[in-house]
Amino acid sequence: MRLPDGFLDELRARTPLAAIIGRRVKLTRSGRNWKGCCPFHNEKSPSFYVYDDGYHCFGCGAHGDAVGFVMQSQGLQFREAVDLLAGEAGLDVPKASPEAAVEDQRRIDLQAVLEAAAELYQRRLTSADGARARAYLEGRGLSRDTIARFGLGWSGEGRGQLATALQSQGITPDLLVEVGLMRESEDGRPPYDLFFNRVMFPIRDRRGSIVSFGGRILADGQPKYVNGPETRLFSKRRNLYGLDIARTEARKGAEIVAVEGYMDVIALHQAGFAGAVAPLGTALTEEQLAELWRLSPMPILCFDGDAAGQRAALRVADIALPHLTPERSLRLARLPAGEDPDTLIRRNGAEAFRAILTAAEPISTALYGLYAAGLGTTPEQRAGLRTRLEAAAAKVADKALASEIRRALLDQFFAARPQTPRPSYRPAERGRGAGRGPSLGPAIAITRTPPGPDLAASERVRALLAILLRHPALIGQVEEAFGLLDLPSTLSPLRDAILQWSSVAETLDSQALITHLHALGLARDVTQVLSAVPMPLPECAKATASSAEAASGWWHFFGLMNPNRLEEEVTAARRAFEVTPDAAAQRRLIALRTASEALRGGRTGWDDQPDPA
Repeated sequence: MRLPDGFLDELRARTPLAAIIGRRVKLTRSGRNWKGCCPFHNEKSPSFYVYDDGYHCFGCGAHGDAVGFVMQSQGLQFREAVDLLAGEAGLDVPKASPEAAVEDQRRIDLQAVLEAAAELYQRRLTSADGARARAYLEGRGLSRDTIARFGLGWSGEGRGQLATALQSQGITPDLLVEVGLMRESEDGRPPYDLFFNRVMFPIRDRRGSIVSFGGRILADGQPKYVNGPETRLFSKRRNLYGLDIARTEARKGAEIVAVEGYMDVIALHQAGFAGAVAPLGTALTEEQLAELWRLSPMPILCFDGDAAGQRAALRVADIALPHLTPERSLRLARLPAGEDPDTLIRRNGAEAFRAILTAAEPISTALYGLYAAGLGTTPEQRAGLRTRLEAAAAKVADKALASEIRRALLDQFFAARPQTPRPSYRPAERGRGAGRGPSLGPAIAITRTPPGPDLAASERVRALLAILLRHPALIGQVEEAFGLLDLPSTLSPLRDAILQWSSVAETLDSQALITHLHALGLARDVTQVLSAVPMPLPECAKATASSAEAASGWWHFFGLMNPNRLEEEVTAARRAFEVTPDAAAQRRLIALRTASEALRGGRTGWDDQPDPA
């Protein structure tokens, strides 16, 4: 019995060819492939190359896939080699049965129907009837060689011609319906042609066998492009247009690029980008991504620069993230708005598209721009963006890679933090500001809040600042939340000075920070923050507090001011600890949980004193 193509494809996909061959041949890396001395003839210089899905010796010409290598190297028959590899891959080999034999023969028959139709369409393109179609293709800049290489054709002007033209070959309308070239009529009339008045594009599987067609209308009708329906031979989710050619060219070093449509693929191949492929009228699927990764560990996905391209890129990122590994990732390239690869090349040449590919970003870098596009800089929007970024990183199954992606995304996030304009400090004249040390401008005094309803809020802000002045090592852990905190405008210069100092200070020491703030003319502000009026500071804001007490205390006061944001920080810390369960992540999570529990318990932050409210 002939084994089903689907089973053999699955077997090859699950068989790491380099590992199989590496048992008998010493292989070394050669770019993204492997090379070694051929096991089938004596040679001193390696000419035997191993790719993801095949091997080839440039010395003796031996070539094949995993099954072929096992057959040649171990002297096994085809079925014996398949049984051996299937056992290692954990696959059950389909059993021989009359039903399987019938199904196998049916697929062969249907394949022949599609080949016959392709030959007919190609003849029509070169006939007088195909003049309009030829003019269209030539107007798109396609050469005769390119047209022939992709097997382009012409369906004919009207319906009803296909069955008549193929009748002499014993091809019936029922067969044409089964392969997706005709449709059953709903009103009881005979089947009718799916494609008419269209330029025809054969769709081939990875082995080069035709499995369906696509057609582009020449008139003004809609839809502009039509793909054949799902059949025994054709699945839109699993196939890529141009896959058979790209698979061959990838072995020669061609870069794998996924674009949008038929004409983009053909134009790119003609311009020298022989690794171009495209999905078939659908968004890129998980199965198609798997096909791309068979060809290259780092394929490029090329999207339009408009809003639709942005949405498409986000959909693909969502599908791809769980499958990323250190050895398998993606790059994202962005086209100028209003351009596609075909128009870009015709207007500006192949180098313009080469520049687009050169600028392609790794997905770990591109994700930030995709999620941040169009968002504002309010605290709520920033908090939402951070949550989405951390959730995206958490989708990556490889824990080490997830941690690195999370770190890269948050680095970009913090780098984009909105900057509050800092006051323009100037050195004071000598003799002025006696007793305060050198001054770089007038002190920004903290306005005293008289006893009343606002006293609690004022004292919570003072406690937050005091904790950081006494425990500056905490600044890095709370920087984002501190920077987005809604403070009185009179306190913004003090906050900015603290954050700026922490970004350049070699040692996060309390006295060093206070000395720095004094030098900036903020001594009065520091004194007022650390004073005992109108109320003594809580224990967590004193120098004697432990780092854990300071951290949980800071988040507690933060939570009293922003209860929803505190819970978001708890969630983010929990996810971070799940991805990277190190000591720092654990300390942060404990501090946040302690603060959250205190908040839920109604504690005020002043454990041994009454609430200032």
